[in-house]
Amino acid sequence: MRPLRLVPTNTNVPFLRFRRAAFALSSALVVLSVVILILRGLNFGIDFAGGILIEVETTEPANIAELRTTLGSLQLGEVSLQEFGSPNDVLIRVQRQAGDEEAQAAAISSVQAALGDQVAEYRRVEFVGPTVGAELIEAGVIAVVLAQLAILAYIWLRFEWQYGVCAIIALVHDVMSTIGLFALIQHEFNLTTVAALLTIAGYSINDTVVVFDRVRENLRRYKKAEMADVLNRSLNETLSRTTMTSFTTLLALFALYIFGGAVIRDFAFAMIWGIGIGTYSSIFVAVPLLLTIKPRVRPAAKAEASQAKP
Repeated sequence: MRPLRLVPTNTNVPFLRFRRAAFALSSALVVLSVVILILRGLNFGIDFAGGILIEVETTEPANIAELRTTLGSLQLGEVSLQEFGSPNDVLIRVQRQAGDEEAQAAAISSVQAALGDQVAEYRRVEFVGPTVGAELIEAGVIAVVLAQLAILAYIWLRFEWQYGVCAIIALVHDVMSTIGLFALIQHEFNLTTVAALLTIAGYSINDTVVVFDRVRENLRRYKKAEMADVLNRSLNETLSRTTMTSFTTLLALFALYIFGGAVIRDFAFAMIWGIGIGTYSSIFVAVPLLLTIKPRVRPAAKAEASQAKP
């Protein structure tokens, strides 16, 4: 039986021919993401914005519309309800109330009184204050920045500084476009989304490193070839692996998005976009940038290549 291939072997797609169009598209995407982020901002979840989170198990399958009407009449501001897991599991989010902890406790008591006998068990009742939310935002930003710097250091040590610069530009492109998408569609941005951003960075750099490895090998092997030809060859030689890896990962993510419930849906959505944009950036951003910031073959590598010649 032949192995499944999404692309045929020995392809010869002239990827570098489209680099200027790809650079223009990517630059426009990042600039647009920044503009949308400034104009609309992110729809911070309770993790960051602060508020009340109540997880309940109802005695009967929950009627979300009826519960929403009941809790909406309490005049507590924004109230959102999500069914997750079984039909009896409901996640209630209430915006942070004006005042101190007593005001939050009063809001929780109002919700509990309104739900009454419909609830079999209160599994979780949490309040996130504005100070904690601000600290979590700061921690999330630090985590993303430190991850980018660690990746830069890893690529720099494993390859050359030129590879590291290209990889970081591609990663910033991936992360900013994902944040811009969340600002555009106003999906909730919470700690789970930050985890998705870090996962996207790790996945994208893994894909980029595979292509960079092939680029380095081909630079040693085809020392007299044009740089653009070497990069095109490297991209085509790894294209089958890249597409197959992305395809199988997306299968799992689409299953999570469709069947995973509301709690995991934002994470799966961010990952689906991130895998797509990460694959694109590896092919059309990171590697073509090497044509602008040309890496040099190390002397040891040159000697190794000359010894390998018949």
